[in-house]
Amino acid sequence: MLHGHKRLTTAFAGALLVGAVAFVPTSPAQAEPDIDDVQARVDKLYHEAEQASERHNDARIELEELQRELDAVRADQQRQDEQMSSVREQVRDSIVRTYQGQSLSAVGQVVVADDPSAFLAQMSTLSAYDGLQDQLFDTYSLEVEALDIRRQATAAQAAELADVEEELAEEQATIDEKVEEAEALLSRLKTEEREALEAREAVVSRDAQRTETAPVAAPASGRAAAAVQYALAQVGKSYVWGAAGPSGFDCSGLTMMAWRQAGVSLPHSSSAQYGGGTKVSTSALQPGDLVYYYSPISHVGIYIGNGQIVDAANPSTGVRITSVDSMPLVGATRPG
Repeated sequence: MLHGHKRLTTAFAGALLVGAVAFVPTSPAQAEPDIDDVQARVDKLYHEAEQASERHNDARIELEELQRELDAVRADQQRQDEQMSSVREQVRDSIVRTYQGQSLSAVGQVVVADDPSAFLAQMSTLSAYDGLQDQLFDTYSLEVEALDIRRQATAAQAAELADVEEELAEEQATIDEKVEEAEALLSRLKTEEREALEAREAVVSRDAQRTETAPVAAPASGRAAAAVQYALAQVGKSYVWGAAGPSGFDCSGLTMMAWRQAGVSLPHSSSAQYGGGTKVSTSALQPGDLVYYYSPISHVGIYIGNGQIVDAANPSTGVRITSVDSMPLVGATRPG
């Protein structure tokens, strides 16, 4: 029968208007917002988009699982149909033998009926029913019931699959709207404000490059070393929603691909990675550990030592090196 289907909650519709209203001046004469305030609000929009992106990743994993279940149920139904056909032929042969030498007008419809339920109903009304093989009739009755159960299961799985596909579309629409809102806000900055922002980001980028060359607190070893080395090699690449390389990543796509280099398979979802890993204390972090942020979890990075992580942050910063405490830290896991 059906596995429990975790219904995705999409209680984010109201959040679509967050930020947009706040950026409309109360009067034409009102000055443009301070650049720090604008950047903070843009970062908030990017975070909301990332939350939607991670929900999208969760839904995609569920969609793949449902598709596998549906394929299995349909294969089971096909086997049941084939078995039904075999039993039906045996029953027909039995009816023909029972009425051998007599007029078949009373059983003609039964002999040609293809619908299992109709075939069974017609068969049970035959005046010479007692002459049929009771065991064969009972076998056919059980097969009709089993086939009906499998058909119901197939229909239910197909309906769940359609629901998840609809949820995926809603999540993608949310991601697109958040990104468009953030980009529209940035375009409203004055030329000098935008230049100041770009100058500030250049300084941050130079700082990140200097940080990248700093030694980690504890050298990574074993499979973790391969994961850390891969993550470091991606610093500077773009943030792309739902991507897992090679030119762009989202947060869970980066950590998934980093640990794939070490032969460890992780799901493309920050919450799913947290649920499947071995929990470790944040005070006992080792290079290669995955660290998770926000509640509910919507961001993940890979610890590289020296109190730092590599993460795919947002479209503004891309893949970067930053402090492990730069966001609200909620837990850590050790893959492998």
